[in-house]
Amino acid sequence: MALLLALTTSVTAQTETAPSDVAVAKIKRGPVTNLPLPRYVSLKASKANVRRGPSRTHRIDWVFTRKSMPLQITAEYGHWRRVRDIDGAGGWVHYSLLSGVRTVIIQTDMLPLAVRPTEGTPTTAHLELGVIAKLEECTLDWCRLNAGGYKGWVQKTSLWGVSAEEIRD
Repeated sequence: MALLLALTTSVTAQTETAPSDVAVAKIKRGPVTNLPLPRYVSLKASKANVRRGPSRTHRIDWVFTRKSMPLQITAEYGHWRRVRDIDGAGGWVHYSLLSGVRTVIIQTDMLPLAVRPTEGTPTTAHLELGVIAKLEECTLDWCRLNAGGYKGWVQKTSLWGVSAEEIRD
């Protein structure tokens, strides 16, 4: 019996997961899409009903009316996604009204759009507070945006619609 116990503890010690495996295992996945939760998407339609629950029988609490607005998906149920906006307002939206095209909202007024992802580089434009821009790529601290035909880099901390640790190529 002592030998069996020793073998069991030895096998257990060998099957422990590596730290990187633990980090991957902690990512919450949506039960429908198997995509990470939470994640960011954008509003495909210019009008989207936001419901109290995940079906058409649930009451409409309000309507999103800003096409391309970034939203964060926090849950999934069938064809429905629970989302929240920059203000934290949320509810359930049918998945057909959402797009995988990534956008962000500018959170700093007159944010300089830099030529390169470095402090002190020339700027191509200044973006006003609340502007929605298309997200192109991100490093650890900077993101490249396309806003109204102007392209450039901004610091990630001035954006809503991208997570702090997200890197995009």
